[in-house]
Amino acid sequence: MSFLNYSTREINFKIVYYGPGLSGKTTNIKYIYEKIKKDNKGKLVSLATETERTLFFDFFPLDLGTIKDYKVRFHLYTVPGQIYYSASRKLILKGVDGLVFVADSQTERYEANLESIQDMLENLRDYKIDFASIPYVLQLNKRDLPNVTPANELISALRKKEEPVLEAVAYKGDGVVDTLKAISKLIMSEVKNKIG
Repeated sequence: MSFLNYSTREINFKIVYYGPGLSGKTTNIKYIYEKIKKDNKGKLVSLATETERTLFFDFFPLDLGTIKDYKVRFHLYTVPGQIYYSASRKLILKGVDGLVFVADSQTERYEANLESIQDMLENLRDYKIDFASIPYVLQLNKRDLPNVTPANELISALRKKEEPVLEAVAYKGDGVVDTLKAISKLIMSEVKNKIG
């Protein structure tokens, strides 16, 4: 549900990074924030507990050029991965234009990935958002660790609709910008089709 502001000639898009707790959603956002030029970004808001887990969301507007004389601005959010923040996760999905699911590749987090992706799909259904038509990217994070599920097994379990799949090591930045580019490209092509 992009927001088109005719008076400022601006299109605003909301991208949500979804996934289980500690999968690397916040790490993705922080890496992007550090790499973006000062003029092209707003303030990073991060609400975290003492254990560095995101409580609600990370958010910052990212200016990415223009479409047909409209300035394009992406707002990046993460959801809290912890089970007991279900209401917050659902609320953050409201009005989403694109989704990135950040999977934790560690073998012991396999079930948490399945639960989280199911939670995401249920929340989208509750908002009557058609998952089949929303821009979506799957990121397999933490690929540098020794105890990871093979990529083909994760893809088989988590891939839902032939979406782009990218491997990442978010704390090093590997795959982070490529993931953002992939979701941005999907959103932009959809918008260009709508604007004509």
